[in-house]
Amino acid sequence: MADTLALDGGTKTVEEGMVKSWPPHDERDRQAIMDVFDSDVFHGNSAPHAVEMQEKWAEYCGCEYALVTNSGTSALHMAVAGAGVLPGDEVITSAFSFWASAAAILHHCAIPVFVDIDPVYYTIDPALIEDAITERTTAIMPVHIHGMPANLGPILDIAEKHNLKVIHDACQAHGATCDGDRLGGIEFTTGFSTNRSKNLSSGEGGIFTTDDDDAYEHARRMREFGEVVPPSGEQREYNAFGLGWNYRPHEFVNAFMLSQFERLPENNAKRQEFARFLTEQLAEIPGVEGPPEPPWGEPVYFTYVVEFRPDQLDLDCTAGEMKQACVKALAAEGVGMGQWQSRPIPGQDVFLEKEGFGRGVPWVLNDDVEYDYSGEDYPLTVEFIAAHSYLRGVYPPNDMALMERYVDGFRKVMANIDRVMELANESDE
Repeated sequence: MADTLALDGGTKTVEEGMVKSWPPHDERDRQAIMDVFDSDVFHGNSAPHAVEMQEKWAEYCGCEYALVTNSGTSALHMAVAGAGVLPGDEVITSAFSFWASAAAILHHCAIPVFVDIDPVYYTIDPALIEDAITERTTAIMPVHIHGMPANLGPILDIAEKHNLKVIHDACQAHGATCDGDRLGGIEFTTGFSTNRSKNLSSGEGGIFTTDDDDAYEHARRMREFGEVVPPSGEQREYNAFGLGWNYRPHEFVNAFMLSQFERLPENNAKRQEFARFLTEQLAEIPGVEGPPEPPWGEPVYFTYVVEFRPDQLDLDCTAGEMKQACVKALAAEGVGMGQWQSRPIPGQDVFLEKEGFGRGVPWVLNDDVEYDYSGEDYPLTVEFIAAHSYLRGVYPPNDMALMERYVDGFRKVMANIDRVMELANESDE
């Protein structure tokens, strides 16, 4: 008889307090913040930590330019604008992402056009892109979701064939590579987030990258009110050359980001070590599977994705029903699972109701086109959302001992799967 489930009064697999929060921080981070106080320079795009972070990130990614911003969404918006996207243009992107991917397109009065995902690697399926291209398409935005790099080889080929720009949403993929190149250094523009949860964390912030001079200048003006702002000490014209925003971060954020950046390679290596161990172990447990690694690149596991497979256990239920029951049982064991997406982006109300800027903007800019959105039009995204959940704590300062407890928790729940499903059915009655 398998160990008694915690739901039935058994001992929890993962004890209270074992799971530590992200990001790990120490005296180096505190000192970085104090250095800002000591400098008396609290803001500005030419502030020392801002400049140093930009230089180091550009070198790390292998690109010409980097700009720190106040969020990943603003970095993505700058990436859309820097790629030359104009109001009414169409940008093709993935139906599976956090909705900020599409929001950055809408923010520029452009129109998101969605395609479904590769069911194995859960990034945009290159084979579906060409059918979505129209005379209004100007760019493709692959999303490197959960730290998984999209299959960029064919996407770049399609972009070159149709004279389209590629805008990378790498908000969850700091350090991931594709065909040997690090994201952020692959044409044309890229946006990263440095929100607290991300592989590179500053609490809240972002980074824009490009190799293109014009894209850089456009994004630089856009970041600060549409102006050309010279370094401190030089006369500022206070003249807006176009519509801009206030997307600059404050210097405390830049200092924390810079301090955390020094540990990014080490932290990413730990994420990869934990993820590969979990995937190897889960492969021995019928009913669950970890994420595969693609042949074209190296993921950095912003999120560890677990698939629930009722077919492997001959269960008479859907993957979604099994997931719901197992997530509850795993939570009782101290194995935390979560999910922030319940539907494809085109199934969200903002698209179903076309609630953009009001009066149908931006969709009415193309009054000869009827844009219809529905989540059900992206069945692989729907199936992925139903069958997958995300395991918390697969990052330092957590350790391999916790990963081993996680495996024990999965093994325990799957060994008691009939009881898990019975308890779930009882709660539904």
